[in-house]
Amino acid sequence: MTETHDVSALFAADGPLAKKLKGYRPRTQQTELANTIAQTIADQGTLVAEAGTGTGKTFAYLVPVLVHGGKVLISTGTKTLQDQLFARDLPAVRTALALPVTAALLKGRSNYLCHYHLERTVHDGRLASRFEVAQLRKIEVFAKQTRFGDKAELADIPENADIWNKVTSTRDNCLGSECPSYRECFVMQARKAAAEADIVVVNHALFLADLALKDEGITDLLPAADTVVFDEAHQLPAAATRFLGESVSSHQLLDFARDATVAGLSHARESADWPMMASAVEQATRELRLSCAAIEKMPGQRSTFDALPSIDAFNAALKEVIDAVHTLGQCLMAVGVRHPDLDMAGKRGPELISLLGRWREGQVPAAPVDDRQVKLSDGPASAWEEPAVDEAAKAAEARKGDGWVRWIETSNNHIRLHTAPLSVAEAFSQYRPGGQAWILTSATLSVHGDFSHFIRQLGLRNVTTGLWESPFDYAQQGRLFVPHGIPAPQDPRYTEGFVEALIPVLAASKGSALVLCTTLRAVDKVAEMLDKEFRARGWDWPLFKQGDRSRRELLERFRVSKHAVLVGSASFWEGIDVPGDALTLVAIDKLPFAPPDDPVLDARIKACKERGGNAFFEYQLPEAAIALKQGAGRLIRTESDWGVLMVGDRRLVEKPYGKRLWRGLPPFTRTRSLDDVVAFFDERSLGKGRATSGKDDADAPEDAAAVG
Repeated sequence: MTETHDVSALFAADGPLAKKLKGYRPRTQQTELANTIAQTIADQGTLVAEAGTGTGKTFAYLVPVLVHGGKVLISTGTKTLQDQLFARDLPAVRTALALPVTAALLKGRSNYLCHYHLERTVHDGRLASRFEVAQLRKIEVFAKQTRFGDKAELADIPENADIWNKVTSTRDNCLGSECPSYRECFVMQARKAAAEADIVVVNHALFLADLALKDEGITDLLPAADTVVFDEAHQLPAAATRFLGESVSSHQLLDFARDATVAGLSHARESADWPMMASAVEQATRELRLSCAAIEKMPGQRSTFDALPSIDAFNAALKEVIDAVHTLGQCLMAVGVRHPDLDMAGKRGPELISLLGRWREGQVPAAPVDDRQVKLSDGPASAWEEPAVDEAAKAAEARKGDGWVRWIETSNNHIRLHTAPLSVAEAFSQYRPGGQAWILTSATLSVHGDFSHFIRQLGLRNVTTGLWESPFDYAQQGRLFVPHGIPAPQDPRYTEGFVEALIPVLAASKGSALVLCTTLRAVDKVAEMLDKEFRARGWDWPLFKQGDRSRRELLERFRVSKHAVLVGSASFWEGIDVPGDALTLVAIDKLPFAPPDDPVLDARIKACKERGGNAFFEYQLPEAAIALKQGAGRLIRTESDWGVLMVGDRRLVEKPYGKRLWRGLPPFTRTRSLDDVVAFFDERSLGKGRATSGKDDADAPEDAAAVG
């Protein structure tokens, strides 16, 4: 490494970070990581960097990218981290280094208030309840006060509230430059700011949406950059599978029918029987859902195309949907010149048919059509011209049976049809322009120091890898406990055995526990059993369960409640930062192997076996190792934290592959003795006293103590 790219002085005890940031403490790991990142940027290379909790990876990449200059994209795994990075960490480093760097925050369009759709909703007056009316009034006031239009600014209304769907835009219903509010459009203003800024903070969803749009020839979503940093990079493979695939849902079809009716009755009432045609789309959509009735009995269940109860019935229902959309769409396109709402709704028809066409057996799906391919008149159209099948359509048909998997996801009243690539490696890697540096970092990228699984998933080439261990003393601060006597995971009595083993550990920890389950069914069962035990023992500790409230509210209540126990799955395995006494026990019910109903994983396993590979060691075990490490990472968040990681699944110590899993965890002192665990809690709570907060300064940036 040359001296030119050495940023060590900036992280020194007498450097600008230490002088300007209260609570900052130098870390050897942080400085080494920052120097490696600086060199990678200078070399325009690719770095895959695993940085353990407490390393301070956020400052480790912010400092070199700010110092080096050029256009930078920073992509985060969640919008929460995106907001934190933009509002707190980035300004702190920029101020400490006294650099005149401009920054912008950019999210997907659904995060921004739309003036046009807000006005339409206000005038329409058709809302589901008085509660939504009250929410709409708050949004009206917000629209007059906000500078950025980001719905996250309006804390009074949850980001997932239904009302937001009525006052934000989508790719389907955005009028673009034809919108009367185009000059004031928050999305356009955010994109303009991003184009002019030195650093743009995005999230993986937006970055991958940009890749997907590039595949369609659209290139103006994200600005070009010299350096791209992916924080929480472990989420990229799964996110890429979602965003580089396609889906079409009954929600989209019903929205199309509704919007077409409103536009038709408002601007071309005499041209067609709009309610009748919309009703035909709705009825056909219901029949399509009923054709999947056998898998509808379990809401949320995913089923591959081959598992449909009757493929013939599905194909027939699908044809009815396509015909109904075709009829309504051709009428909209014929009168589209009358009003932008008609034109916008009309263009959605061909797009829906193109997506639905992926599911038609033995037929090449139609390419999307624009208004130049359809004859327009002042009345209802008698025909909708079929577009020529282009090379993209042929490629789409080829992928249906080669390297792609199709599946159906059901809920109580709706279905969603998915297609996804078996591998995202080629698609993800091919859009990287030359002369661009890539930094991919997370606390969980390797399996016991081996990065090959992550690198292979994303198709990365000419990669430099590095692992910077956490500075925490895990052997002293924590215990890994795998109890004796719990039934095998496949035993019907397993959950009862897990809870029985958990109760004495909870008694020792006095609550303050996060219980992580691998399924929602287990969440309900564990929470129910714990509730009975709490009542029987007279424990009046708060017991929170995923699904009872929003994730954000559950976490906030958990943080501020004494002796609380939170039972969760999926989204609670990562992104949770609860330092101090509020969390001294993380209990995991089973090793987090992917569920058997995951169609993409199932297809990847089959493909691996067909080429003679070992799917368990190539896919399932590495994925489980990374997920387990994420769950374990919830326990120790600061130098003063301590606690017990309990894993109920005895395969961790009894199966040969278990060694690969526990070796990838932080180096806790390991035990199978309950007495050791109880003694550890007693020693920590009585002998040394408990930490009061786990934070040096509540107002200091997260990375001020090199945590991040």
